[in-house]
Amino acid sequence: MSGPLNGVRILDLTTVLMGPYATQILGELGADVIKVEPPQGDTVRGIGPMRHPGMGAIFLHANRGKRSIVLDLKQPEGRQALLDLARTADVLIYNVRPQAMARLGLSYAEVAEANPRIVYVGLFGYGQDGPYAAKPAYDDLIQGAVAIPTLFAASTGGEPRYVPATMVDRTVGLHAVYAVTAALFHRERTGQGQAVDVPMFETMTHFVQGDHMGGATFEPVAGPTGYPRLLAPQRRPYRTSDGHICALIYNDKQWRSFFDLIGRPEILDSDPRFADMDSRTRHIDELYGFVAEHLATRTTAEWMEALTRADIPVMRLHTLDSLLEDPHLTATGFFQVVEHPREGPIRSMAVPTRWSGSPPAVERQAPALGEHSAEVLREAGYDDATIAALAERGVIREAG
Repeated sequence: MSGPLNGVRILDLTTVLMGPYATQILGELGADVIKVEPPQGDTVRGIGPMRHPGMGAIFLHANRGKRSIVLDLKQPEGRQALLDLARTADVLIYNVRPQAMARLGLSYAEVAEANPRIVYVGLFGYGQDGPYAAKPAYDDLIQGAVAIPTLFAASTGGEPRYVPATMVDRTVGLHAVYAVTAALFHRERTGQGQAVDVPMFETMTHFVQGDHMGGATFEPVAGPTGYPRLLAPQRRPYRTSDGHICALIYNDKQWRSFFDLIGRPEILDSDPRFADMDSRTRHIDELYGFVAEHLATRTTAEWMEALTRADIPVMRLHTLDSLLEDPHLTATGFFQVVEHPREGPIRSMAVPTRWSGSPPAVERQAPALGEHSAEVLREAGYDDATIAALAERGVIREAG
C-alpha cells in the first residue's frame, strides 16, 4: 500500500454511503480498510445498474480500496471475532446509532477494553446530549432539518426540494475523514485513543448557517437571516441564444470588464446599485437579471470566448453525460477504464488530490461480499479449522 496512511488499519462497520465514502477516502490515503459486513451485505450493493448481483455501480465507487469480511455480529462468535480484529486495529468507524452498537456489546468502553489505543468514530444523526439522540436519520431528513429544501423554495418561488445528490452523506463523510486523521495525530502525540462523534445534524447546521446566519449572528439580532446572493431567484445558469452558461461577475474589476464587453462602461460609476460589494449584494437579484438579459443575446461559444478574454470566471453547463467527456478531465486522466477482477472493465475516477511525497492510490477495486473473510481472520490468528467452523455456523461468509 502507498499513501500517507500506510500502516493504519481501519475496521469499517459502515454501510450505504456516508461512512463508506469516508472509508473509501481513507483507503485511498493508504489505510488498510477492512469492511465488516452483515451476512446480507451492505444494502447499497443492490442499487443498480450492475453486471452481477451485489456489485452495483454506487457500491463500486464507494468501496474501492477495501477488503470485505462478513461477520454476524449478533452471534457471540461474531462479536468476539470483531474484538479480536480490534486488538490490532487503529480505527473502528460505524454509522448506526450508538444505542445499536451498545446492544451488540460493541460500545466504546467495550472496544477500548480490547484496545485502549483505538480511535472509535461514530457517524449518526444527532448529538447524543439532545432530545433527538435516538432518532434515525438519512440524507433527505437532514437536508430538511437544516433548511436546504426551504432555501430552494425561497430562491425559486417553487416547492421545497432536496439537492439531487447525497450532499449530507458526503459532507459528513468528509468531516469523518478529518476526525479520523486528527485523532490519529493526537494519538501519535499522546498515545491515547478516544471516541469521536460526527453527528449529521450539527455538522450540516454548521455547513449551512456559515452562509446564512446573517443578522442572527448578532445579539440582539441585527437583520434577517440568509445570504442574499445565494438566495437570489436569478442566481442560476444564464441562458444564451443557443444554450446555457455559468458565469460569476463578482468584484469591481470583473463588473467593469463586463460593462466594457456590452458597451456600457459608464454604469459602474453612474448606477449606485453597482457601486460596491455591499450595494451589489443588496440589489443582487436585479443585477443578475440585468446580466441575464445581455447574455441571452449571444451564443454560448461567443460568451465563453469573450468572458474568458476579459478574465471573468466562466464555465460551460454540463450534463452528467457531457461531464464524462470534459476536455480538462480527459487531459488529467480523471476518468479511467480499469479492469475489475470480477466485474471486468469499469470506469473509475482518479483520486482528486495531488501529493508530491506520499501520493494516494487505488490499490484494489471494490470487493465481493466476504471476499477476504478467511484472509482477515488468518491475520488475526485464526486457523483454518476455526474459520471453517465459523462458516458452517453462519458466523462468517466467504465470497463464492
